[in-house]
Amino acid sequence: MNMAGWIKAMLAVAVCGVTVCVAQETNAPAAADKKPVEKEVKNTMVIIKTSMGDIKAELFDKEAPITVKNFLQYVDDKFYAGTIFHRVMPDFMIQGGGFTAEFEEKKTRETIKNESDNGLKNVRGTLAMARRNPLDSATSQFFINVVDNASLDRMQYCVFGKVVAGMDVVDKIRAVKT
Repeated sequence: MNMAGWIKAMLAVAVCGVTVCVAQETNAPAAADKKPVEKEVKNTMVIIKTSMGDIKAELFDKEAPITVKNFLQYVDDKFYAGTIFHRVMPDFMIQGGGFTAEFEEKKTRETIKNESDNGLKNVRGTLAMARRNPLDSATSQFFINVVDNASLDRMQYCVFGKVVAGMDVVDKIRAVKT
């Protein structure tokens, strides 16, 4: 495919933005039971709005607190608006969060500590942080596994969320020819 065709294909999977839906619930003590009940806090939910549809993801706040906080800061900063899934590998993953539709790399904040030792696995539908070779080099880029990727566990890529709705959208993006 020539460069113009490749750019056109990539523009079809633009990330229009990421919306955060914080879903937190607490259990209040019953009137007859005066002892305090530990609060149950549910994980943060986000919606990744793409030109091909929405992807709803649950973030693992407890298992990957640094990574989730970092991702949410980029969301709050509206950093992901107008970015694209620039790396689409149909038998591996789709990666986004770092380039504009014009393929300009966005300036990121500092790198974060790798939390790949959190017990979570790179399986189909999970979100993980992209990084360079150094372990603690992740910034804004993330990927969604489209197959189980045990090799990424051995290579210590940090899982921090999972798709709970919209895997059909992920699969549409996965099918884009690049």
